[in-house]
Amino acid sequence: MRVSRTFTAITLCGSLALFTSALSAETIRIGIGHQSMVTNTIPGGIILEKLELLEKHLPTTGKYEDVEYEIIYRDYDSGPPITNQMLAGKLDFGVMGDYPLIVNGAKFQETGKQETRFIGVTGYNLRGTGNGIVVPIDSDTQTLADLEGKTLSVPVGSAAWGMTLKALSEAGLSDKVQIVNQSPAVGAANIQAGRIDAHADFCPWSEIMEFRETGRKIYDGSEAGIPTFHGTVVRQEFANEYPEVVEGYLTATLEAQKWIQDDPMQAAMKVSEWTGVEKEVLYLYFSEGGITTFEASIKPEWVDALEYDHALLQREVGIPNLDFDRWLDDTHLRAAYKTMDMDYDALVNSVVETQPNNPEFAPAEIWFADKGIVTYDSIADMLAAMEASSEKINATYVYDNLTGLKLFGKASFMVRGDDGEVVAFLKKADSEQYIADNGGTPVTPLRALAMAN
Repeated sequence: MRVSRTFTAITLCGSLALFTSALSAETIRIGIGHQSMVTNTIPGGIILEKLELLEKHLPTTGKYEDVEYEIIYRDYDSGPPITNQMLAGKLDFGVMGDYPLIVNGAKFQETGKQETRFIGVTGYNLRGTGNGIVVPIDSDTQTLADLEGKTLSVPVGSAAWGMTLKALSEAGLSDKVQIVNQSPAVGAANIQAGRIDAHADFCPWSEIMEFRETGRKIYDGSEAGIPTFHGTVVRQEFANEYPEVVEGYLTATLEAQKWIQDDPMQAAMKVSEWTGVEKEVLYLYFSEGGITTFEASIKPEWVDALEYDHALLQREVGIPNLDFDRWLDDTHLRAAYKTMDMDYDALVNSVVETQPNNPEFAPAEIWFADKGIVTYDSIADMLAAMEASSEKINATYVYDNLTGLKLFGKASFMVRGDDGEVVAFLKKADSEQYIADNGGTPVTPLRALAMAN
């Protein structure tokens, strides 16, 4: 990035020329609203800021030769405040979840004066995992039905809020569960203290509560049957005036996504330093076979999901209309993919979808404090290694037998079969059904084992 050029003037004439040039130089302000505590958004915000990737990819030739850039990062705990700041002209880019993205586009189009464009995805999960509903660890609540007559908190306007509206509506509970607005940090604190019956949130708050052993998930976003993803919108006026800057921002985002993919463990450790989110939680999202896929193309699946989500929001809360043909724009993203020598069309047609037990990856992992990640050929082998090891264990990871979603070992429900093999489940009810169908016994000591060392 060319912020300014500094010269040592040796003549009065040269000094005056430099002074005149400085006065005439254009300053382009780039305001970015992001969410550093949200795993799916970080390639579009905190990583750009800390690694200075945006500076690396901003244009410096042609009309940008004498430009100075002022980059402003603003960190928020959910998407709606970012939209408000964009409407006020204080931010140019906004990184947020699927439902807030829709509200952003609709609110801008409603003004009749300004609009945004949805320009790329920062992270996704095809099944919808990342959003979830959590209850206190010792709660008797096991299912959505158990929430009837109780209170559930959620960041209103967030991706988790949209998931909650859908889940409660389909369960016939829309008017039977009281919803209150709470930020992620407040909701998590109330779950820990037992001051709220349930809390719904977006990535990675359910897993934070699982890892801290303060909360237990009773509903996973994958049960909603709709993909979840986060992405970036830009003010149309800014994009029209500085299209090369938008391309530079997206190229930097692609590099940030690659940075995570190249070394997930190191990325988790570094982002943990920047955000305070536990590295073990971040690795659950970042790792191969993890919850989030970091790839930016705008796929047909995302368009279908956005249109479905918009219809849901119109029905439930009456948000404005949204012309998707105007709002969706992958022009700048295609240019960024070309810059990074990536095949955009091929990636549009490729989507990561987990399979039962996720057989593409090693069935189990242990993150040892001293020697890092060790993989195992079976969950049974992992359990044996845990019992035999005297080393401190940071976390264990397994895959749900039904969906292939990656889980914390200590938060899963495991069953050991008569042959000694072990399978893991996201939900207790699924493990119980497996035992009823196939036999076997629950592996009960795992929660204690995972943190015993």
